[in-house]
Amino acid sequence: MYDFLPAIPSIQDDTFTQHVQQLLDHKTKPVGSLGVLERLALRVATILGQDQPVLQDPQMVIFAADHGLAARGVSAYPTDVTWQMVENFLAGGAAVSVLSRTNGIHLNIVDCGVARDIARREQDPEDKLPKPGEPRLWRRKVAYGTQDSSVGPAMTDAECRLAIQNGMALVKKLPGNALLLGEMGIGNTSCASLLLARLANIDVASVSGMGTGLDAEGVRRKVEVLRAVLDLHAGVTEPLAVLAAMGGLEVATMVGAVLQAAAERRVILVDGFITSAAVLVASRLCPAVLERCVYAHRSGERGHTLMLLELGAEPLLDWHMRLGEGSGAATAWPLLVAACAVLREMASFSTAGVSVKSA
Repeated sequence: MYDFLPAIPSIQDDTFTQHVQQLLDHKTKPVGSLGVLERLALRVATILGQDQPVLQDPQMVIFAADHGLAARGVSAYPTDVTWQMVENFLAGGAAVSVLSRTNGIHLNIVDCGVARDIARREQDPEDKLPKPGEPRLWRRKVAYGTQDSSVGPAMTDAECRLAIQNGMALVKKLPGNALLLGEMGIGNTSCASLLLARLANIDVASVSGMGTGLDAEGVRRKVEVLRAVLDLHAGVTEPLAVLAAMGGLEVATMVGAVLQAAAERRVILVDGFITSAAVLVASRLCPAVLERCVYAHRSGERGHTLMLLELGAEPLLDWHMRLGEGSGAATAWPLLVAACAVLREMASFSTAGVSVKSA
């Protein structure tokens, strides 16, 4: 059924895990005293299969698309904000632009299905790759937004499959060994809520929040719309069918990117609620995807805590961020760099000539 998807075997290796853990335990510190930083170092080392891990050419990829469901009033902002924010990313003025530039992260923006064409740019040729401080636009538009999922499928099966293949092909083009996930699309918290509700069998009211800033009455109306969508597609349960029926073109493209990054054994740094929804779908297709993921933060969006529980995830930060864009992933990135540096560069008791703990 999934013959077009890459093979993603498990990377669990108890011998390697014990080896890296022993390296960490013999650093010049009490065992476990660096807490989560040590667990992060172990996870990154395991993903890369290196006991001296080096993170190279980190690629932030923001997947952008519009949603037909937005016409039902599920967002506080108009759909024009999607293309306007894409222009802001490219101009360097968005939060993720600043954070990526500050942390030396290559910034990519993918037009997966924005409802308007983005102006041509000098760096459009396919042979050009992004550089720090120079955002790169990739044109992978499958359609000018999805259809309204409250009256029919958001995507055809062919559109969904093409978007996934676009994501896979894009990752193959990008250098480096780390993929940071970001997204932009008015209405896509509704899409994420629908995917979580159906794939995890959770009441949609418990996973639906304010999104871009709805008030209490707006959230109530949003839940009514999402219940109607779930009722319309009540018989749809298979992961790709759920994605096509209720997902977004940016989420589908991101699913493909996640699958390809996992197959290439890249570190996948997951941002917030919507990017986690893409990881959820990808993990339903290939469970070993989850072994390659690091979760940047717990979003302030209501459903994200339940999403993280469903994924078995331990987020690095809990700062009440809910901007999206990949802003949480860009903020957390230096922690991964630090964790790798500790494993590579911190002295052991023997090499430093420091006495070990008394028996």
